[in-house]
Amino acid sequence: MKQQKYEAGGALRRVQLGNVLSAFGSGFTLPYMFVYVDQVRGLGSLAAGMVFTVFALAALVVLPFAGRGIDRFGPRPVLLAGCALAATGAFAFGQASGTAGLLVASFLFGGGVTTCQPALATMIVRCSTARTRSHAFALQFTLINLGMGIGALVGGQIVNVDDPASLTRLFTIEALTFLGLAAVTGTARIPAPAPVLVGDGPAPTALRALRADKAMLRLCLLAGLIFFTCYGQFESGVAAFATDTVRTAPSTLGLAIGANAVTIVVLQMIMVRVTARRRRSTAMAATGVLWLGAWAMALLAGLIREETAAATVAIVAIYVLFGAGESMLAPTLGPIVADLAPSRLLGTYNSAFALVKQTAIAVGPAVGVLLVGSGTWPLYLAVMTGCTLLIIVLALRLRGHLTPAQDNAAERVSPRPAPLRELQTAA
Repeated sequence: MKQQKYEAGGALRRVQLGNVLSAFGSGFTLPYMFVYVDQVRGLGSLAAGMVFTVFALAALVVLPFAGRGIDRFGPRPVLLAGCALAATGAFAFGQASGTAGLLVASFLFGGGVTTCQPALATMIVRCSTARTRSHAFALQFTLINLGMGIGALVGGQIVNVDDPASLTRLFTIEALTFLGLAAVTGTARIPAPAPVLVGDGPAPTALRALRADKAMLRLCLLAGLIFFTCYGQFESGVAAFATDTVRTAPSTLGLAIGANAVTIVVLQMIMVRVTARRRRSTAMAATGVLWLGAWAMALLAGLIREETAAATVAIVAIYVLFGAGESMLAPTLGPIVADLAPSRLLGTYNSAFALVKQTAIAVGPAVGVLLVGSGTWPLYLAVMTGCTLLIIVLALRLRGHLTPAQDNAAERVSPRPAPLRELQTAA
């Protein structure tokens, strides 16, 4: 038993290191893909927009296959396949000079990156227990933010728009980070899935089981709103609002984004302890309350934009409040998906969650930038405030569809006895 715990702990450390490598690679290149296509290759903003669209759409294609692959073969082969796709796409992206080549490379790159996400999430679940899972997912979130920040900083030192070779080197190094991810995490010994409880008769198919799970469907709707309203906005819609409407200097915007990362790093482990004593539905609703404060700060910044100093403080406060909410979500969303998922369908559930996330993050910037760019910033803030209020409502209503254990309330509410079922080991 001790040996098994030791092996799981060692595997978890390698998985977390893999998260850092993956995040470093994303931060290393993603901020510079637009300028690479638009300015370095001289293909214009339309081609650059198409590249980002294809990068996001790749998730719609690969994630259903990734989920089934994880459930059938385990997370490690799927992670290795994702690393191979991402490395190939990143290297090809740095070599391509025409629109067609860049679109193909972007599809491979985006497909590989998104394939790795549910595989890594499944590995974290397999290497942790119900008691340690929130801490593991919170640590993952912190490391991802650090990795992306360091990657963007290092990548910025390499990028030179006047030297196309510098961008080629950038994407080549990105390809090597995914090979490193495959070597570090793809070779880890991940514990086998625990025995699961199944009812009499044949088990439903993955898609049918997912469609019948009302709690998971409600969680996906809630998660879609969360990612649309926060992650899909603060680097696009809010950034456009800050620079175009409030006239915030780019350097100040960089300071605000940095404040967001610092907030997450400082608060994350504190929020793990806070959320450990609260219902998960309450934590998600509280996140919405924090984000209402962020949109209130945005409204204040828009109203006092002529007062440069005060408006700057308000813009920074937006990102700080977003970060506080994010740190509350990190130990909540991942574990609740893991608790909802039957062991034999863990990959399918993680892939469905990742698909919702990628779709919301792809749609969010388009809506935000469109509303801000059209000059209707009050409408933009009203829409986002409405979405945030809906997050609070849906989080509280989700409570009625969760068991006490799924809502982290098992110690406060006695769970109903489970029906007698037959044990069967997951495939």
